[in-house]
Amino acid sequence: MPYETVYELTDSDLADLHERYRNYAWWDDRSLEDVRTALENTDVVAGLRDERTGELVAAGRVLTDFVYYGKIYDVIVAESHRGEGLGRDLLEAIVSHPDLENLEVLTLDCREGLVPFYEDCGFERHEMIAELPDGGEEDLVPMRYVGSEGDSESA
Repeated sequence: MPYETVYELTDSDLADLHERYRNYAWWDDRSLEDVRTALENTDVVAGLRDERTGELVAAGRVLTDFVYYGKIYDVIVAESHRGEGLGRDLLEAIVSHPDLENLEVLTLDCREGLVPFYEDCGFERHEMIAELPDGGEEDLVPMRYVGSEGDSESA
Protein backbone atom coordinates (compact mmCIF):
# COMPACT_ATOMS: atom_id res chain seq x y z
CA MET A 1 0.00 0.00 0.00
CA PRO A 2 1.25 3.49 -0.74
CA TYR A 3 1.70 5.86 2.17
CA GLU A 4 1.93 9.64 2.14
CA THR A 5 4.31 11.43 4.51
CA VAL A 6 2.60 14.32 6.28
CA TYR A 7 4.03 17.01 8.52
CA GLU A 8 0.72 18.59 9.51
CA LEU A 9 -2.12 16.62 11.03
CA THR A 10 -5.79 17.16 10.25
CA ASP A 11 -8.60 16.67 12.76
CA SER A 12 -9.15 13.25 11.21
CA ASP A 13 -5.45 12.45 11.72
CA LEU A 14 -5.75 13.55 15.34
CA ALA A 15 -8.64 11.12 15.85
CA ASP A 16 -6.61 8.34 14.20
CA LEU A 17 -3.58 9.12 16.36
CA HIS A 18 -5.71 9.10 19.50
CA GLU A 19 -7.01 5.69 18.44
CA ARG A 20 -3.41 4.45 17.97
CA TYR A 21 -2.67 5.58 21.55
CA ARG A 22 -5.85 3.98 22.93
CA ASN A 23 -4.71 0.64 21.49
CA TYR A 24 -1.26 0.88 23.08
CA ALA A 25 -1.19 0.00 26.79
CA TRP A 26 1.49 2.54 27.74
CA TRP A 27 -0.54 5.45 26.33
CA ASP A 28 -4.13 4.21 26.51
CA ASP A 29 -5.07 6.80 29.15
CA ARG A 30 -4.37 9.81 26.91
CA SER A 31 -7.44 11.94 26.29
CA LEU A 32 -8.20 13.42 22.89
CA GLU A 33 -7.84 16.94 24.30
CA ASP A 34 -4.46 16.15 25.87
CA VAL A 35 -3.24 14.70 22.57
CA ARG A 36 -4.47 17.83 20.77
CA THR A 37 -2.66 20.08 23.28
CA ALA A 38 0.54 18.03 23.01
CA LEU A 39 0.49 18.32 19.22
CA GLU A 40 -0.21 22.06 19.34
CA ASN A 41 2.95 22.43 21.43
CA THR A 42 5.11 20.10 19.36
CA ASP A 43 7.79 21.59 17.14
CA VAL A 44 7.78 18.93 14.40
CA VAL A 45 5.26 16.18 13.82
CA ALA A 46 5.49 13.51 11.14
CA GLY A 47 2.99 10.93 10.08
CA LEU A 48 2.29 8.33 7.45
CA ARG A 49 -1.16 8.31 5.94
CA ASP A 50 -2.56 5.37 3.97
CA GLU A 51 -3.33 6.92 0.58
CA ARG A 52 -6.05 4.37 -0.08
CA THR A 53 -8.05 4.88 3.13
CA GLY A 54 -6.81 8.29 4.34
CA GLU A 55 -6.05 6.74 7.74
CA LEU A 56 -3.04 7.98 9.73
CA VAL A 57 -1.19 4.72 10.40
CA ALA A 58 2.05 5.99 11.98
CA ALA A 59 3.24 9.13 13.74
CA GLY A 60 5.97 10.62 15.86
CA ARG A 61 6.81 14.04 17.19
CA VAL A 62 9.90 16.09 18.04
CA LEU A 63 10.58 18.80 20.58
CA THR A 64 13.57 20.91 19.57
CA ASP A 65 15.38 24.24 19.68
CA PHE A 66 16.18 23.76 15.94
CA VAL A 67 19.94 24.26 16.51
CA TYR A 68 21.41 22.08 19.21
CA TYR A 69 18.96 19.52 20.54
CA GLY A 70 15.93 17.59 19.43
CA LYS A 71 14.17 14.69 21.08
CA ILE A 72 11.79 12.30 19.37
CA TYR A 73 8.69 11.25 21.29
CA ASP A 74 5.67 9.01 20.86
CA VAL A 75 6.72 6.96 17.82
CA ILE A 76 3.78 4.70 17.05
CA VAL A 77 2.58 2.48 14.21
CA ALA A 78 -0.94 1.10 14.01
CA GLU A 79 -0.94 -2.48 15.24
CA SER A 80 -2.54 -3.64 11.99
CA HIS A 81 0.38 -2.17 10.01
CA ARG A 82 3.33 -3.33 12.10
CA GLY A 83 5.94 -5.37 10.27
CA GLU A 84 5.46 -3.42 7.01
CA GLY A 85 8.51 -1.18 7.47
CA LEU A 86 6.47 1.86 8.42
CA GLY A 87 8.44 2.52 11.61
CA ARG A 88 11.61 2.82 9.55
CA ASP A 89 9.84 5.03 6.98
CA LEU A 90 8.47 7.24 9.73
CA LEU A 91 11.89 7.69 11.35
CA GLU A 92 13.38 8.53 7.95
CA ALA A 93 10.67 11.17 7.50
CA ILE A 94 11.55 12.62 10.90
CA VAL A 95 15.34 12.68 10.58
CA SER A 96 15.18 14.06 7.04
CA HIS A 97 12.78 16.88 7.93
CA PRO A 98 14.46 20.10 6.73
CA ASP A 99 14.15 21.76 10.15
CA LEU A 100 15.95 18.86 11.85
CA GLU A 101 18.69 17.90 9.40
CA ASN A 102 21.34 20.15 10.96
CA LEU A 103 20.69 19.49 14.66
CA GLU A 104 23.80 18.67 16.68
CA VAL A 105 21.94 16.01 18.69
CA LEU A 106 18.73 14.12 17.96
CA THR A 107 17.76 11.57 20.59
CA LEU A 108 14.95 9.30 21.68
CA ASP A 109 14.23 6.93 24.53
CA CYS A 110 13.04 3.40 23.87
CA ARG A 111 12.41 0.10 25.59
CA GLU A 112 15.34 -2.32 25.64
CA GLY A 113 13.57 -4.65 23.22
CA LEU A 114 13.39 -1.94 20.56
CA VAL A 115 17.11 -1.08 20.64
CA PRO A 116 17.96 -3.33 17.63
CA PHE A 117 15.18 -1.71 15.58
CA TYR A 118 16.39 1.81 16.34
CA GLU A 119 20.00 0.80 15.73
CA ASP A 120 18.95 -0.47 12.29
CA CYS A 121 17.41 2.98 11.71
CA GLY A 122 20.69 4.78 12.44
CA PHE A 123 20.45 5.41 16.16
CA GLU A 124 22.98 4.22 18.71
CA ARG A 125 23.15 3.90 22.44
CA HIS A 126 24.92 6.85 23.93
CA GLU A 127 26.37 7.72 27.27
CA MET A 128 25.55 11.19 28.43
CA ILE A 129 28.97 12.80 28.56
CA ALA A 130 29.66 16.52 28.42
CA GLU A 131 32.86 17.89 26.94
CA LEU A 132 34.17 20.50 29.39
CA PRO A 133 35.74 23.80 28.28
CA ASP A 134 39.14 22.68 29.66
CA GLY A 135 39.08 19.65 27.37
CA GLY A 136 37.94 17.15 29.98
CA GLU A 137 34.75 15.14 30.08
CA GLU A 138 32.12 14.60 32.72
CA ASP A 139 29.27 12.10 32.89
CA LEU A 140 25.80 13.62 32.81
CA VAL A 141 23.00 12.06 34.80
CA PRO A 142 19.45 12.10 33.41
CA MET A 143 17.06 13.65 35.94
CA ARG A 144 13.29 13.92 36.05
CA TYR A 145 11.34 16.48 38.07
CA VAL A 146 9.04 14.86 40.63
CA GLY A 147 8.44 17.82 42.95
CA SER A 148 9.99 18.93 46.17
CA GLU A 149 9.26 17.04 49.33
CA GLY A 150 7.75 19.25 51.95
CA ASP A 151 6.61 22.03 49.60
CA SER A 152 2.98 21.68 50.61
CA GLU A 153 3.84 21.36 54.30
CA SER A 154 5.79 24.63 54.41
CA ALA A 155 3.02 26.70 52.83
